[in-house]
Amino acid sequence: MTVGDKGRVVVPSEIRDARGWVKGTTLIGIDTSKGLLLMSRDDARRMVKEQLSGRDLAQELIDERADEARGDDDEIAKRVG
Repeated sequence: MTVGDKGRVVVPSEIRDARGWVKGTTLIGIDTSKGLLLMSRDDARRMVKEQLSGRDLAQELIDERADEARGDDDEIAKRVG
């Protein structure tokens, strides 16, 4: 692939066909430390759902906040002596 006029990149037909990307498919580009990850919005949704499957995000947030509060309490206790 080559970056063309106005930064446009043409995805080869073999890749578009294999992915089922037709005209109008919304693509998402994610810049990673290893390069650019390109996927359809639908594929991104599926990936996120798979990664979050079985996790209790509300409880994870509660646990993180409790850990932070304990750290704050420890810091205050050090300062007070």
